[in-house]
Amino acid sequence: MIDIKAKIHDKFSVEFKVGFVADGERGNDFAINTWIFLPNSLDINPATYGKEDFYRDVKSNVRFITPIFPLGEIAGGAAVPLEHIRRALSGLAADPSREHVADYEYHIKMFSAIVKSAMREAVYAVEECGTASVAEELCRKFVADARRTVDAYREAARIIDVPQVGVDLKHLYDFGDEYMSRLTESFSFRLLQSLGRFRGDEGAGTASAAVEELIREEADYKRARGYAAVAPDDPQGNRRLVYRHNVLKKYISSDLYIKLDKKQDGKTVRQIYYSIAAGIAMVFATVVAFAFQRRFGNFSGPLFVALVVSYMLKDRIKELARYYFAHRLGRKYFDHKADINIKEQPIGWLKEGMDFISDGKVPPEVMEMRGRTPLLEAENRIFDEKIILYRKLVYIDGQELAKYDEYRLSGINDILRLHFGRFTLKMDDPQTPLRRLRDDGSVEVIYTDRIYYINFVMQFRYGAGSEYKRFRLVVTRNGILSIEEMN
Repeated sequence: MIDIKAKIHDKFSVEFKVGFVADGERGNDFAINTWIFLPNSLDINPATYGKEDFYRDVKSNVRFITPIFPLGEIAGGAAVPLEHIRRALSGLAADPSREHVADYEYHIKMFSAIVKSAMREAVYAVEECGTASVAEELCRKFVADARRTVDAYREAARIIDVPQVGVDLKHLYDFGDEYMSRLTESFSFRLLQSLGRFRGDEGAGTASAAVEELIREEADYKRARGYAAVAPDDPQGNRRLVYRHNVLKKYISSDLYIKLDKKQDGKTVRQIYYSIAAGIAMVFATVVAFAFQRRFGNFSGPLFVALVVSYMLKDRIKELARYYFAHRLGRKYFDHKADINIKEQPIGWLKEGMDFISDGKVPPEVMEMRGRTPLLEAENRIFDEKIILYRKLVYIDGQELAKYDEYRLSGINDILRLHFGRFTLKMDDPQTPLRRLRDDGSVEVIYTDRIYYINFVMQFRYGAGSEYKRFRLVVTRNGILSIEEMN
């Protein structure tokens, strides 16, 4: 199964989060083809924007999908994450060996990451809820579950309150504690914002009061523990706080992220084909030399001219053959290939490739989803829309993935971030004036955004199934305004 979410990451970049969920203990092949339709006026084409430019503007983070637990079950019910971390703490307290330290640190990160995912899903449920009474109940449940979860984590710290566990190791536990305190505060503010939709409702006011009390509790706790907090009159301290939160986030997520060592795909085969191209060119030059030598002798003017011309043509034939083979290889091979590993054990691989293509090479169903208007079709006959095809293949060995059953890993997320700063260089002024005549005869000038549309059509293939989605990015020279999923 493939799942995708799109959002604006910042002023000049958009993020696609693609989830590849392995189906059972077998091989799973996934493919994503993304056609990016660019207005001709942006002057993005093979001459001005090569593969190196594209891969500079693309940032791909591959990580395992966080194990899913409802917030209320992390410290209650079966309490699998809590039991795992207690076991790791007990192992460290009994024997602070390298193996136990690694297990201890791993479970701090996993517990914190699971809490983040569970809190996020609980907040999504409130934000997507249209009924005040249901939203109020969900908020109260979030407050109770969040408080029970962080309290259980903090209470477990007593297990390692022994002399053989050093201060440095206890700091690692504090990192998880500080991170979850920050999560609780951050998601609580989102709940308050969501409850603002039901302003005036008595139940919403009660739920808001409960959320505010949770925020105050965490603020008091952070002060007592000496954790950094927001200060209205300390700009430098707030900057350091943001930096610290980002470092904590990366540290906690580090065991879920997969380090990819990308290499050129099909490198050996390319060299073989390029050698064949050189051989073809050499055969041509040799045949010409032998023919003229036989006809005009060894030391003649015509032979000299023939050798020079054949040498010139040999180089051109070699380059044309290389271009032909490179084009043929591009259909089968990709630009990069990388292995996907868990603790040095390969569980799959991914490949990616990028090329400019013409309208004629785009499947009809993709062009239909692109949905060009008659005006755009007329313009396209003169100033053709440029099309980038970005291909990605992913293979996951479900059998190898299932071996890591401490937490059931269901698959991977590929978080693809595309930066469009280079695309805005040749855009016109971000605002343009419009004029209208008022009733009194005066002219009113109205300034409006000058926008450009960048369209994405994405094809997802898994097994025998295939699905398409279209997204439209609305951009000005000042940055991205919105991203819309088009029906």
